[in-house]
Amino acid sequence: MQLQSKVNINNKKKIFNDPVYGFISIPQEIIFDVIEHPFLQRLRRIKQLGLTHLVYPGALHTRFHHVLGAMHLMSKAIATIRRKGHEITEPEEEAALLAILLHDIGHGPFSHALEHDIVSGVSHEDISTFFIERLSEELNGELDLALEIFRNTYPKKFLHQLVSSQLDMDRMDYLNRDSFYTGVSEGKIGSDRIIEMMTVSDGNLVLEEKGVYSIEKFIVARRIMYWQVYLHKTVVAAEFMLIHVLRRAKELFQQGEEIFASPALAFFMKNNISADDFKSNPKVLEQFAQLDDYDILGAIKVWQTSDDKVLSELAVRIIDRRLFKIEVSKTPFSKERIQETKSIVCDNLELSDTEVEHFVYTSKLTNNAYNNEKENINLLMKSGEIMDVTKASDNLNISALSNPVEKYFLAYPVFNSSKPKQLSLGIK
Repeated sequence: MQLQSKVNINNKKKIFNDPVYGFISIPQEIIFDVIEHPFLQRLRRIKQLGLTHLVYPGALHTRFHHVLGAMHLMSKAIATIRRKGHEITEPEEEAALLAILLHDIGHGPFSHALEHDIVSGVSHEDISTFFIERLSEELNGELDLALEIFRNTYPKKFLHQLVSSQLDMDRMDYLNRDSFYTGVSEGKIGSDRIIEMMTVSDGNLVLEEKGVYSIEKFIVARRIMYWQVYLHKTVVAAEFMLIHVLRRAKELFQQGEEIFASPALAFFMKNNISADDFKSNPKVLEQFAQLDDYDILGAIKVWQTSDDKVLSELAVRIIDRRLFKIEVSKTPFSKERIQETKSIVCDNLELSDTEVEHFVYTSKLTNNAYNNEKENINLLMKSGEIMDVTKASDNLNISALSNPVEKYFLAYPVFNSSKPKQLSLGIK
């Protein structure tokens, strides 16, 4: 029996070869067990950047990549803070690593794009909490401390700040990882340098004064990545098309139409699921755990030949990458311009006033690289004073970057003189 135990321990000391950081090791057995769980394995089937690969073809990395990378950075941050004389016990370290590993477990298919359409009024953070609670039950309470850190109810606040703040391991990994896979080199940050500058003051995460220039680059990189990647206008158009093809399908489902969908997708299309449903019915979380990008893409492929004109038109355009044209402006589009666009689309596609809402979109894009109204990035000055980075920096651009930039967009389909023939797939 003792030999068997040793074999199991050795089998759990795995390493991952990560293209961004190199080898990532699994430090504790419990972490191996959580990684192996179907709940976390689901993240292999959810792309980190949704439909961004339609603009940057290399952006096919997954949420699974990201959480492993964030866990790796967390282990380095804990080692740095310990070395500077701040106590982090072994149980606290394990819990912090589990909290960051599981911070994105509540993401649904295509992450932020469909976050409020799969379920009603339930954020991915809420669903992550439900998953962590369930996992802790299955593992006899071994994730209870991780849950405290995740919820920010644990006394050592800096542990939560490493998981979720304006300078957390989540942001540091996704900036470097998304930069790597998209090829947008401006997003690369010096994560090693930033982590090396981390320390704790009065229970909160701070950076030593000499790390100010690395933080400046971090904030600038975040602003650039938002405009060039996360809020790239073509990505925005594609994601709104995805949102509306799903909304149309949900309308048809709730009208009693028979629409193709996987069992898990059909469950969320037929029902308006709220947080109370997750709390009162364990089956809801189990259904959510079956949902990933493949459910959505598989359905959209079949919806191309739907009898419903709105559903099929949107599905064909997404699958064939015939994305809507999008205009971006510093000022809102006039009601007259929006109505004129809707009239043109109605005439070309023979749509009703209700149906055209699925083809003409207008909204606001907000880029806030650093929000100084939230938990600030604070520097520990040589004098012992704690100072917000915008006040400590001699770079005037950093203060400017704390102000959100807003732009407006109008997206709509374009029409060719001759429409391409649509494939008849023989599926109804």
